[in-house]
Amino acid sequence: MSIGKVFNELEKRNEGALIAYVTGGDPSPKYTPRIVEALVEGGADIVEIGIPFSDPIADGPVIQASDVRALNAGTTPNTVFEIVREVKKTVDAPIALLTYYNIVFRRGVGKFLEDASKSGVDGLIVADLPVEEAGEYKNYAEKNGIDTIFLAAPSTSLNRLEKILRMASGFLYLVSVFGVTGMREHVAQLTMQTVRKIRPYTVNRIPLAVGFGISKPEHVRTIVSCGADGAIVGSAFVKLIEEKYGNFNGLLEELSTCAKILKLATKPRLQTS
Repeated sequence: MSIGKVFNELEKRNEGALIAYVTGGDPSPKYTPRIVEALVEGGADIVEIGIPFSDPIADGPVIQASDVRALNAGTTPNTVFEIVREVKKTVDAPIALLTYYNIVFRRGVGKFLEDASKSGVDGLIVADLPVEEAGEYKNYAEKNGIDTIFLAAPSTSLNRLEKILRMASGFLYLVSVFGVTGMREHVAQLTMQTVRKIRPYTVNRIPLAVGFGISKPEHVRTIVSCGADGAIVGSAFVKLIEEKYGNFNGLLEELSTCAKILKLATKPRLQTS
């Protein structure tokens, strides 16, 4: 199922999307397909799998630590492509990869997108690729049927937002706060203001999903009620993997339960003004 179709189906049911993030190969490549299955069984509508990178500048300490574990386990981009192939045998939910441009460039932009498509990748987030320099990437992505998910931030001007929206497909990833990924206690007032500011530019055009610091059901409920079409949760799941992977069956159960609780917070969408 495509990313766009998932959002269309959820809109009919008056639900927001739960988008779950995990790092590919954390704690070991053999575990990631089962982890993704557990998240989808719990209610995740879309799963992002991160390609581990030695310098993940957008990520906080929880996800940085997961990158280290995955790299120490021998995870490479090829490993992650194989993980996606395995996942696609049992999971119908769309899979998006999150990576950095160095990894794409080193392989060759065209080759990377071709290999991603062959593995079953539905969407791609290149966290440090400016929209102004993304023409070649966008062309290859369209050629290979992969959605290009771009990031916007509270500081993004409306002029630049329009450039991003012209290049984006799948969904727009709104970075909810300044700084890096990680669990936070509350949804910032700035986040709610930014969702309400950007929503009029995305409605009937592209789904709007919010990430960075979203880790609790009340966070999900708040951003969906502000007008977001989806909530992106990463550090909460990655932290569970860090803490529980010694008991793998117990970990899968906890991940599924956590996803279920977070998913319940996306429905029904009770939007506020």
